[in-house]
Amino acid sequence: MTDGSAVVGEDGRARCSWGGSTPDYAAYHDTEWGVPLHGDAALFERLCLEAFQSGLSWLTILRKRDGFRRAFADFDPAAVAKFGDDDVARLMADTAIVRNRRKIDAAIGNARALLELDEPLDTLLWSFAPPAEGRTRPSSMDDVPAVTPESTAMAKELKRRGFAFVGPTTCYALMQATGMVDDHIAGCWRAT
Repeated sequence: MTDGSAVVGEDGRARCSWGGSTPDYAAYHDTEWGVPLHGDAALFERLCLEAFQSGLSWLTILRKRDGFRRAFADFDPAAVAKFGDDDVARLMADTAIVRNRRKIDAAIGNARALLELDEPLDTLLWSFAPPAEGRTRPSSMDDVPAVTPESTAMAKELKRRGFAFVGPTTCYALMQATGMVDDHIAGCWRAT
């Protein structure tokens, strides 16, 4: 068990405690988590994956990511928005993804909501990113919040615009995953 502080991996790099627990986590931690991500399709993918992760381990989602990409047309919002009953049946039978009907319906509905936006999803989501200036780097994972005022506001706005499975905790995880916030802890080699 870790106390939430940085852990040194076999490669000699100190990482956030969760980032050193498996090779899958280390790769994700080192190359994606906290790295600014832009583009509607890329952000739609992350929004969907964060929703599918709700109640599950992120490791489960990482290990099924290629399956999700195949199943959801590489997260092309226009393609996913056209999914119908046959696609839902196909997805519910696909063992390469998490087969949760409500989450599948949310991904399809969220693609449709994205296409109805009056601005790019990128612009909307990034409008909730808090300023980096003056933000204190967490000393351990115990200092990292699960919800913030910004993630609560993002969730409220997304729901208002017809998105589902986008609660404040999911939105904060999305903010972390896409670099809207940088929660790499002090002592982690990724901390800047």
